[in-house]
Amino acid sequence: MTSDQRRLNRLRRLERVRAIAKQQLAAETAQAESALSQLRALTDRTRGLVGDYAARHDALDGYDLRQTGRFAAGLCKIVTSAGFEASTAQDRADRKMAELAVAERRRSAVEQRLTVEEKQIAKKGEIRSGAARKKIGTELE
Repeated sequence: MTSDQRRLNRLRRLERVRAIAKQQLAAETAQAESALSQLRALTDRTRGLVGDYAARHDALDGYDLRQTGRFAAGLCKIVTSAGFEASTAQDRADRKMAELAVAERRRSAVEQRLTVEEKQIAKKGEIRSGAARKKIGTELE
C-alpha cells in the first residue's frame, strides 16, 4: 500500500470517528433538551396548581385553611426547585449544542481534507501517466 493510500485510509477512519462522536453528542443534546422540556412542563403545571390552590376560598374551618396554605407553600417550593433545575438543564443543553457544533466543524474539516487529498492524488496519477511515456526515436523523425 502506498503512502498516499495509507494517508487516505487514515483520513477516512478519522472522518468515521468524528462522525460517530458527532452522533453521540447529538444524542446527548437530545437528552438534555428533553430533560429541559420536561422540567419546564413540570414547572408550568405546578405553577398552575399553586394558582388554583391560592384562589380557593372553600375552607370550612381554620384547619382546612391551614392545610391548603401548607400544600400551596409546598407546591411553591417545588416550582422554585424545578425552576433552578430547569436553568441548570438549560445551561447543559446550551453547552451540548455548542459541543455539537464543534464536533460538526471538526468532522467537516476532516471531510474537506479528505476531498483535497483525493483530488491531489488523482492529479498526481494523471501527471505520472503522462510522464511515463518515453519518446521513441529521435527528434528528426
